[in-house]
Amino acid sequence: MRKKLLRFLVLFVTGGFSYVMLELIYRKRSHISMFIDGGICFYIIDLLCNRFKKAKQMSLYTRGLLGSAVITGIEFITGIIVNKKLKLKIWDYSKLPLNLSGQICLGYSLLWYILSLPVIAAGNLLIKKAAGKI
Repeated sequence: MRKKLLRFLVLFVTGGFSYVMLELIYRKRSHISMFIDGGICFYIIDLLCNRFKKAKQMSLYTRGLLGSAVITGIEFITGIIVNKKLKLKIWDYSKLPLNLSGQICLGYSLLWYILSLPVIAAGNLLIKKAAGKI
């Protein structure tokens, strides 16, 4: 139980910190909801792409698509809550092509695919370290 909690915390904090840092570098600003999103995404991607038995049988390409879908889905849910319901206007993709309600768009989903690959690798590294293989 302790190892699972520690793993969750490491993944959550790493994902949250990484996402906020990317936003600060790219947009020069971020929001606490992005820390939470990054942490949740990092954990779920690791869970789906590294720890389920079927994940080991999937290609890296397929796991990247799964990671992109996770990030895009969480971004959409968060966008509906923080941008539409709470009207915080943290981001707006409405001027970008192929967007859905201004909360997600195909261009960023492709970026999330690329960014999910190092997340998958980091989760694998954490698994190996925990097993004493590093």
